[in-house]
Amino acid sequence: MAAAPSLTEVLAAIPDPRDPSGRRYPLPVILNLVVVATLAGMRSLEAIAQFARDHGTPLAHALGFRSKKTPCKATLSNLLRQLDVGAIEAALGRWIAARCPDLGDQLCLDGKTVRGTRGGTVPGVHLLAAYAPRVAAVVAQVRVDGKTNEHKAALELLGVLPVTGIVVTGDAMFCQKDVCKAVTKGGGEYLFTVKDNQPTLHYDIACMFGESAAFSPLPAEPMGD
Repeated sequence: MAAAPSLTEVLAAIPDPRDPSGRRYPLPVILNLVVVATLAGMRSLEAIAQFARDHGTPLAHALGFRSKKTPCKATLSNLLRQLDVGAIEAALGRWIAARCPDLGDQLCLDGKTVRGTRGGTVPGVHLLAAYAPRVAAVVAQVRVDGKTNEHKAALELLGVLPVTGIVVTGDAMFCQKDVCKAVTKGGGEYLFTVKDNQPTLHYDIACMFGESAAFSPLPAEPMGD
């Protein structure tokens, strides 16, 4: 069996949008820096740039820079804004899939606003992620405009994720007919919370549990002497 590709090898496959004549730093090397600095707790471009300066030549050479000079905040910002987010997500998805071929029998859908992206009138970057509990990893995620569009983003994720034999779980926002159909069409099952956003379904389920003796509590076990 072939060895799983390293994260560096996966990052090297991401297309570089810059003009070749103006490239001072190779794209994979910059991405190596971003990954390492982020794992070290850096949460801003200024912090990432400072992290590289603080660690000097040894880190620069270890990451693949040709000299001790590393990119500043502006260089990082200009480059990262040009990158194809979909290509990055796809590359990371391939890396996770190669290292964790068995994702288990459950995928959890959940949306979160990325920490540090909200400020003033800026609402923040909202992502919908598919999380595999068995491998403790996000296997795919897409950006959405807001929580109201999470169920549409779920359809996008379900269009690319294999769900055969997998139970897809999520909160009431995903309790939509088109999401359920996408799961079953892919060969999976679903378990979604039902709340007042589906009033008829919520009422029917309440009636079923309230009226059917089949769902009555089991008799208590007799206590010993």
